[in-house]
Amino acid sequence: MQRHSGFTLIELMVTVAIIAILAGIALPSYTAYIARSKIAEATSNLLAMRTKMEQYYQDNRTYVGACVAGTVAPLPANPGSPPGVLKYFIVTCPPLNLTATTYTIQAVGQGNDLANLTLSIDQANVRRTVSVPAGWTQPATNCWVSKKSGDC
Repeated sequence: MQRHSGFTLIELMVTVAIIAILAGIALPSYTAYIARSKIAEATSNLLAMRTKMEQYYQDNRTYVGACVAGTVAPLPANPGSPPGVLKYFIVTCPPLNLTATTYTIQAVGQGNDLANLTLSIDQANVRRTVSVPAGWTQPATNCWVSKKSGDC
């Protein structure tokens, strides 16, 4: 009798099922990890802008006129991009929120995974999550959300 070597159909199907289960678990975790890493772009730029805004205030005794090119507090940008446009976020310094003693800077998410994510910081260093993407939980406290569950 001749013996055939190779895998049976059952063995192949079990292997494919195991790989599918592992991929089903790993892929959502990986995409959540990528989203958290993108949020770091917003938080680091908001903190840097806060420092620049305080420098601007020390020089001018007002926040009015900050956030424009040529000042110590210009909006951050990637090379070749307009002011405020980063890779995953758009940083804005709304003129209505700039007064002599107050300001609010916002970072709004771009792309499917961060759409509607808005983080802000103000002159009192209050960090807020203004809005979150669909499927995310709004944090209960004033903080910057870092996970879909609403954790900060």
